[in-house]
Amino acid sequence: MREKVEKALDRIRPALENDGGNVELVDVDEAKGIVKVKLVGACGSCPMSQMTLRMGVERVLRDEIPEITEVVAV
Repeated sequence: MREKVEKALDRIRPALENDGGNVELVDVDEAKGIVKVKLVGACGSCPMSQMTLRMGVERVLRDEIPEITEVVAV
């Protein structure tokens, strides 16, 4: 599943990079379907980072990988 998550994150990264940020994969708990990510650069300190996480990162990951139940920022 980790490889699938990385491929999905690669689709998201260009949009984040355009705003001076990025996302790093920290961990994948396949048993629970939980993906842990870290927003970095401008995304790490942006007041809209939770919206980016939920409406951008989590939405794309859950659309592409249905077994994901939650995306958590660390």
